[in-house]
Amino acid sequence: MVASRAVVTIELVLTGKRVARATGQGVAFRPGAVLIAAGRIVDVVDPAEAPSEAPTEDLGDWLVMPGLVDTHVHLNEPGRTAWEGFASATRAAAVGGVTTLVDMPLNSIPPTTTLAGLEAKRAAASGNCHVDVAFWGGVVPGNAADIPALIDAGVAGFKSFLIDSGVEEFGHVGADDLLLALPILAEARRPLLAHAELPGPIAAVAGRLPPPGDPAHERHATWLASRPNAAEDEAVALLVALCRSTGAPIHVVHHCSASSLDTLLRARHDGLPLSAETCPHYLHFASEDIPDGATQYKCAPPIRDRDNREQLWEALHAGVLDAVVSDHSPCTPQLKRGDFDAAWGGIAGLQLGLSAIWSEASARGHGPERLVEWMCAAPARLAGLDRRKGKLAAGFDADVIAFDPEARWQLQPEALHHRHDVTPWIGEPMRGRVRATWLRGAQVAAAGQPCGEPTGALLTRTD
Repeated sequence: MVASRAVVTIELVLTGKRVARATGQGVAFRPGAVLIAAGRIVDVVDPAEAPSEAPTEDLGDWLVMPGLVDTHVHLNEPGRTAWEGFASATRAAAVGGVTTLVDMPLNSIPPTTTLAGLEAKRAAASGNCHVDVAFWGGVVPGNAADIPALIDAGVAGFKSFLIDSGVEEFGHVGADDLLLALPILAEARRPLLAHAELPGPIAAVAGRLPPPGDPAHERHATWLASRPNAAEDEAVALLVALCRSTGAPIHVVHHCSASSLDTLLRARHDGLPLSAETCPHYLHFASEDIPDGATQYKCAPPIRDRDNREQLWEALHAGVLDAVVSDHSPCTPQLKRGDFDAAWGGIAGLQLGLSAIWSEASARGHGPERLVEWMCAAPARLAGLDRRKGKLAAGFDADVIAFDPEARWQLQPEALHHRHDVTPWIGEPMRGRVRATWLRGAQVAAAGQPCGEPTGALLTRTD
């Protein structure tokens, strides 16, 4: 229960003409004042109701929104901190308006597939985070017995790969492995997050591709041909069947294939606990526009064509896709060299998601209230953090961003706070820019720069 305002000293008031205020239908942007004390939101009221004696910052015409919740971030520390780490990534997150992120369990050494792996993660993160951080566990062959301890330790859920993950310490699983894990997750109400590509359709086309080292691998089209839609479509069908048979909540990560959207829609209509996300790079870029040799665009599943992109937008609008998260998966510049066959498959974009999505969403007639659902509320629900994150409401953490929806800009490398500046977003025209970020009432970014000491908390899921 939130303490009465009569006995609470308001420490900060953030006012604006367009504040994301909760309604019965979600949120609406209208004049408001966010009252903050002890790191929490005490209330959101009309500006005239704000206490005049409290320190106040007027954010004018900027959108005053909840901090973003990014549930798909590869921080890689410990073990591959040269790729990315807690300090660098969370600085970038703060600048981009992400106040809560959930770290993926792979690419670090050790991975988060055991309690010892989780403890190593938490030790590396402690004292180094500029935003709040939670953790996913991992499901790999043979670790079903480790899952209960990870649940008790507060992981938000569990990630798995249905195909080679790209790192040897995080093996991919088949249906038999998942049938050992999913009943445990169903009982604990923890979601399984699945990389939904199956190896069969990929192996089927491999013999028709040029051999490694062939100049054809300089073209993104060759990479795209190597990862057909069928790999995703068959994986989604398998996940739906497993969800139906076990009752476990399942979430499809970085969904890209438009040809399996009907499968997701039917699962929704059947009331299955199945959800799906997509990513800014799938909603912005198109395969036809990717230059030869531009391996900064390589990811798996691959960026597909314009028609596929527009179908993803329609699915997001209709609620078939629930959320938009970054899948920030950076590496060293050396690992992005070579052709599309050899380069590491991952896109860095943690800092840029809100601007990238607003650029595309506003061009398609979507209002900013959809940003709050796709990038704040829905990810918070997935991670079980929706009683404290993803909304500007009494009792929630005072995670607030000021977003200028009319700003027009192009990303330059020096503006990035990720560890490396290898990203396809450099030079892309953007609409909308985060002007300031507050984490639990303290400002952690302003004017494109992080500020203050790393005060991010390490979060656990308790439901």
